[in-house]
Amino acid sequence: MDEFDIDRLSTPDLDDPVLIEGLPGVGHVGKLAAEHLLEEFDAELVRRIHSEHFPPQVTVEEGRTQLASAEMYAIRDAERDLLVLTGDHQAGDGPGHYRLTETILDVAASFDVAQVYALGGIPTGELVDEPAVVGAATADEEIESLETFGVEFRENEPAGGIVGVSGLLLGLGERRGFEAACLMGETSGYLVDPKSARVVLETLEAAVPFEVGYDTLSERAEEMEAVIKRIRQMEQGTTPSEEDLRYIG
Repeated sequence: MDEFDIDRLSTPDLDDPVLIEGLPGVGHVGKLAAEHLLEEFDAELVRRIHSEHFPPQVTVEEGRTQLASAEMYAIRDAERDLLVLTGDHQAGDGPGHYRLTETILDVAASFDVAQVYALGGIPTGELVDEPAVVGAATADEEIESLETFGVEFRENEPAGGIVGVSGLLLGLGERRGFEAACLMGETSGYLVDPKSARVVLETLEAAVPFEVGYDTLSERAEEMEAVIKRIRQMEQGTTPSEEDLRYIG
């Protein structure tokens, strides 16, 4: 296999599409948001990216295997055409992150994408009841626009910058002329966080725009709230019931 192998599954004619990236990261916020879009809309798989920079493994579902990959889907039944990138892995090394991001931008350019949104989480180290959305962008105009939707742009946050594909989509994207922004939902950093994914997606919905339902994401958030409640009981020294312990385990 080459460093990157791209399966070209379909090449639909898209009108001014925006690229939305949601790969695994802090709290799985970006991945949850991207997957929710794919569940809510009629999404068409257009590209599958394989790479030797992904972990050496296959996923297995009902006995059927698939080599590690990132996938890009086209959505044409939203108010604006979307290209949604997701997958189970990021690259396993620094050069791989750079080369994977360049490959993603190459695919985006082939669909005439001009605008990119990377989605992710920003860790707080503690449980968050009402997560804010923190942003970063490649242009002052984009910052001003996103501030109107409640995105916070904080000095020196996130500490240490934005790592992985989400960060490089802004850094490399700007060098190639893409308008790019990253929307990060506050999250503890040690739990999968559907609530944070929802606030990020609601912000993206206003900015792009499109319309999407949130029932399934809300159900997942309620389930996680029950888990958080039990964790807090344990932190406070309250002994959960046997049923609670079964739920957490």
